[in-house]
Amino acid sequence: LAFGKAIKAHLFTPVVVATTFIVGGFIILWAERMAKNVQRYRVETIDDMSALDALKVGLVQCLALVPGTSRSGATIIGGMMLGLSRQAATEFSFFLAIPTLIGAGAYSLYKERHLLSMADLPLFGVGLVFSFLSAWVCVRWLIRYVSSHNFVPFAWYRLAFGALILVTWYTGVMNWSE
Repeated sequence: LAFGKAIKAHLFTPVVVATTFIVGGFIILWAERMAKNVQRYRVETIDDMSALDALKVGLVQCLALVPGTSRSGATIIGGMMLGLSRQAATEFSFFLAIPTLIGAGAYSLYKERHLLSMADLPLFGVGLVFSFLSAWVCVRWLIRYVSSHNFVPFAWYRLAFGALILVTWYTGVMNWSE
């Protein structure tokens, strides 16, 4: 427990988060530059992925443990850098999110189980159905969008926001420690 608190105290500082935002922005710009030069991707669809491809992208997802790193961003950009098409990397990123979200939801329910009763079951059922439907619609739209647009604007946002965090932290305009 003390080790976890020590890590959190050092990793979740404004400098670390801002730096990972900035480094991530440069990585995205670099990956997009590489993607411009690709004539044909090694993996066009998720059906073309091997187990080794899936393992590599899954390992890249571990980079999201670093504060300021997006899980989906790490898997999509990492997948593209490993030879997946933009669409295959995006689809696989969403498939990877399913066990993560289910696990996080189950853990949260377990932690708060003393607050739950059987009377809550219909509410959870309705919430589950509508969250699934809205996620399905949003993910379909996002996959279509990502397959025809690049991440350059997002990279510039990361660079600007990282710089903003550093400037406001350094000047004391904003207290980022709370």
